[in-house]
Amino acid sequence: MLQYLRNWYDRAFADPRAVTLTVILLSAGGLIWLMIATLKPVLVSIILAYLLEDVVNRLEKRRVKRSIAVVSVWLGFVAFLVITLVEFVPILSGQFADLLRELPAMLAVFQDRLMQLTQLYPALFRPEHIEKMVAQAGSEMGKVGQQVISSSFRALPALIAILLYLILVPLLVYFFLQDKDKIVGWFKQYLPTERSLAKSVWIEIDDQIGNYIRGKVMEIVIIGVAAFALLATFGLNYAALLGVAIGFSVLIPFVGATLVTLPVALVAYFQFGITATFGWIMIAYLILQVLDGNVLVPLLFSEVVNLHPAAIIVAVLFFGSIWGVWGVFFAIPLATTARAIVRAWPTKA
Repeated sequence: MLQYLRNWYDRAFADPRAVTLTVILLSAGGLIWLMIATLKPVLVSIILAYLLEDVVNRLEKRRVKRSIAVVSVWLGFVAFLVITLVEFVPILSGQFADLLRELPAMLAVFQDRLMQLTQLYPALFRPEHIEKMVAQAGSEMGKVGQQVISSSFRALPALIAILLYLILVPLLVYFFLQDKDKIVGWFKQYLPTERSLAKSVWIEIDDQIGNYIRGKVMEIVIIGVAAFALLATFGLNYAALLGVAIGFSVLIPFVGATLVTLPVALVAYFQFGITATFGWIMIAYLILQVLDGNVLVPLLFSEVVNLHPAAIIVAVLFFGSIWGVWGVFFAIPLATTARAIVRAWPTKA
């Protein structure tokens, strides 16, 4: 066993560039882990600056001075942030509060319609079983309500954290954009001189990761807005809240769309019952998901990610279990990075 490990080590690390790449990867992984644990505003700012850098580069190609491009893009980002907080967040919070208030009424309607099944199919559905199931569902909803109320009393620390994010993140984004070359140069002086392998790996994955993240953000916005417009056209309650949920569901490939179908169907059912409107809502929602998977995704991610669906699911589960929401969001870029490293890794002949 020891000889086998020694042979593997000799093959994997025969090239000094492989050792350098390993040190860089371990250092980067440790830095990211530290940021997720204690420096989340810094990590969020780096991601946002990375996204906005593409817009700055496009303006520079149009012969706009970088300082002017950075200020213009940053002001646009701040304006978008302010509009979202002032206009959209109150709508979402209001719809969420309305949904919590209407849950008991929804539960009562659900119980009445289940009781009708006991009359139609007495051999399959017994009243005592349905009453027990509804009582248990009501108990669970009560626990959720209590958690929401209790969390509201502990909202002061969370509110302070949000205020810090709103102040620190825009400032850090501006500094990362404006002083990008200085920051990158500062980090480079601590890297090994011979880093050609790490550079080649970065060049290979930079376009894919950048395009993927930008494409995913665009997909979230497009699908969320389209879903909101679609549901609002039918007059469905909580259209904004459901639109946001549908937009963010694209973060979990193959599974997110299935999970978010349930709340859409339940809200439509409680509002319209089994009617033609309910059917049209579900058909329109299905068409939106089909267009997302067969038109929008190929358009945004053409040749960006070439991973087997099973590999994508495994990556989402693995990185999601390690880093939560961040792991789910970056599962595909991390899997793509791992594949690029494996392909570029030098081996002893």
